Amino acid sequence: MRDFVRRIESATPADRDRAVDALRALAILGVILGHWMVTALVVDSGTMHGSSPLHYMPRFTPVSWAFQTLAVFFLVGGQVGAKSYASARARGENYGRWLRTRMARLLRPVVVVLLVWTVAAGTMLASGADQDTVRALCKLVWSPLWFLVVFAVLTAATPLVARLHPLWPFAVVLINDLCRFGLDAPGGFASVNVLAGWLVPYCLGAAWARGDLCGRRTGWVLLIGGAAATAGLVLRAGYPAAMVGVPGVRISNLDPPTLAVVTFGLAQCGAALLLLGPLRRALRRPALWAAVATVNLSAMTIFLWHQTALIAVTATGLLVGGTLQGLHTVPDDPGWVLARLGWLLAFAGALLICCAAFRGHERGRARSNSLVVRERRPARAEAAPHV
Repeated sequence: MRDFVRRIESATPADRDRAVDALRALAILGVILGHWMVTALVVDSGTMHGSSPLHYMPRFTPVSWAFQTLAVFFLVGGQVGAKSYASARARGENYGRWLRTRMARLLRPVVVVLLVWTVAAGTMLASGADQDTVRALCKLVWSPLWFLVVFAVLTAATPLVARLHPLWPFAVVLINDLCRFGLDAPGGFASVNVLAGWLVPYCLGAAWARGDLCGRRTGWVLLIGGAAATAGLVLRAGYPAAMVGVPGVRISNLDPPTLAVVTFGLAQCGAALLLLGPLRRALRRPALWAAVATVNLSAMTIFLWHQTALIAVTATGLLVGGTLQGLHTVPDDPGWVLARLGWLLAFAGALLICCAAFRGHERGRARSNSLVVRERRPARAEAAPHV
């Protein structure tokens, strides 16, 4: 282990901003823990269906505030995308080559998970599995992929949006919400918020890459202003308090993104900027940096397979021990929450197995000769920064 840590430390360029990698790792892990805590697969009369503890226990809504970290991911994505495109231009690389490289690193592992689950779904149906159960499992795995579609579109549009002020997409979300909720207008244009809502933190990231977000004052303005705006929208304007989707609710803050989730994201971006200094100091410790670098090397694999890990543990538990608390039961009491906390280690273990099996697809098998170098010099293997 010490040799591994030393190799990472020695291979890390002196000018690398380790805090950016840490923010990306925190964002990915936040989303995963959030899914594991608010997603339940309930076994009922031989079928399995999805549920959420937030539906039965709204008092646990603050959990969604801690683990809904997508805005931070888009902030980092905008910063890395803008810097990457600027570097490509400086090297004389054209847009098409730059985009192909980034899309390959983003989409290659997606193809693998889609193929595996298509085969798995077909096998289950052919063996007589309940159709509703198969549908629930596939939805659990495939539904988070919407985020990657949005990220891919924004990445492709980086040359156009790199200098776009975040107020423009913010205004689009505001106008859409005024039409939907204030004027009771048809929600036909609400889907525009799917891009506009996440374009706000992406544009903030691009501004960060240009050096326009320097200073702690900007961080405090975003944090306090975003938090105050979110509180006002929830308490006074009737927006849902949960920052994640909750089954059975009439309005979701994520489908499509509402003004509340955008202002909440601004607060998160402010907090992320304020954390840069402490993170940079903490990541001078080689062991901590090694952990962050390792997560970044397999960031896409971790994200794509975390729901499969949950499903694998749930299915294994059902086969071995029958209906288990926190794993197969209705999430309607605090006992379920305590039991689910105990299952997190099992989910993490299953995810490690998935990463060991599939992380090679994230880096590309065609570049097998370079994988040895990447393993020896993981800090230079910028798999996650290209996401």
